[in-house]
Amino acid sequence: MEQMDSTVIATSLPAIAADIGTSAIALKLAVTSYLVALAIFIPISGWMSDRFGAKNIFRLAIVVFVLGSIACGFSNSIAAFVFSRFFQGIGGSMMTPVGRLLLVRGTPRNELVNAMAWLTIPALIGPIMGPPLGGFLTTYLSWHWVFWINVPISIIGIALVTKFLPEGEPRSPRPMDFPGFFLSAIAFTGLVFGMSVISLPALPIWYGFATIAIGGVSGLIYIWHARRAKYPLLDPKMLRYPLFRAGIVGASNFRIGIGAIPFLLPLMLQLGFGLNPFQSGMVTFVSAVGALSSKFGAQRMFRRYGFRGVLAAGTLISSIFIAINGLFTPTTPQWIIMLCLLISGVIRSTCFTGIAAMVFSDIDEADNSQATAINSVAQQISLAMGVAVAGGILDLAVAIHGGEIQLADFHVAFFIVAGISALSTLTFARLPQDAGAEVSGHRRPALAKE
Repeated sequence: MEQMDSTVIATSLPAIAADIGTSAIALKLAVTSYLVALAIFIPISGWMSDRFGAKNIFRLAIVVFVLGSIACGFSNSIAAFVFSRFFQGIGGSMMTPVGRLLLVRGTPRNELVNAMAWLTIPALIGPIMGPPLGGFLTTYLSWHWVFWINVPISIIGIALVTKFLPEGEPRSPRPMDFPGFFLSAIAFTGLVFGMSVISLPALPIWYGFATIAIGGVSGLIYIWHARRAKYPLLDPKMLRYPLFRAGIVGASNFRIGIGAIPFLLPLMLQLGFGLNPFQSGMVTFVSAVGALSSKFGAQRMFRRYGFRGVLAAGTLISSIFIAINGLFTPTTPQWIIMLCLLISGVIRSTCFTGIAAMVFSDIDEADNSQATAINSVAQQISLAMGVAVAGGILDLAVAIHGGEIQLADFHVAFFIVAGISALSTLTFARLPQDAGAEVSGHRRPALAKE
């Protein structure tokens, strides 16, 4: 629900804007406000879970999210809609990281790959299903149902959480780092808001660069603070874990390329190929089929080849498939496009499953909350960077040649983000052969005795 809702309104913006009396460009502030809420509140998700119980916070997050959804559906002005999306984002900021934390704490390490395979499916399917679902609901019902559909899902979710999730062991949380929270909120808000403005220019672009600069300076001050604080909100010492560090760095590069796809591909199919939003959504939807199918072989794949082998090869092949998007033209048979998207969906999902499990493979149990928060923040920033980089490339290309955006501009953007994504291969290729063997089940073959 949360992963899909972050993109579902994209195709509904014109209808919402017309109904509440504003422009679709101005309404993109609602997209930005949601991302800003995620950036502010994800860092305290781990502390909240330890302080009040992960299961309780998970249920509360669902309640806040659905109340924000209801408020969005009843909004009659741009101010009300932007505020409602921000409130909805507060719930979303807790749902995904706290859900992951519950899963990590309740799953034996040798079953973590299989569990993460299930967890990453909605994260991959959501952004793909969002645009066509939003277009369908808006066209055949009304834009309000884009948000009201969350009500029955939330009720079912709360019931299932209450019945099936364990209460967990009582924990003594670390003292709350309020200066760190203040600094991180400014840093992540500046970065996410700035990148969103650059990629979705609802405001003058200099706003974006100014807030990125403010966010960057605040981030440096936070690092200075965190190195001196006894209990920092997000502890940079977590990077002492080699596999956690490799997972954060490698996955961030990988997600920049992956995060650009839901932005670039539908636009290319619509502006470059002449498809309508629903048609383009049905083409890109095939990636979700690939993501689903990868779940059934992920555990065997990592047990046989290990994290290093699968992630190094998988991220490289995925990056190549990102670049292949830059070769598509209106004359390319649609079945070829869909086949490429299907294969890339399988490989991409397998990689994310492995990364999600590997980052926790060398973490002490007491540090799971910190690891979850840092991992979630890195995900949001790298995905936002992917959209910002793609949007910036398109804007630069249009500024160079003048006039309207061209198909070649999309091709160049795909090639560049593919190159950035391929940098992750270098990180994963340097892992030890038996990295995270306790989680993957992979064992290095015994060396022959001389």
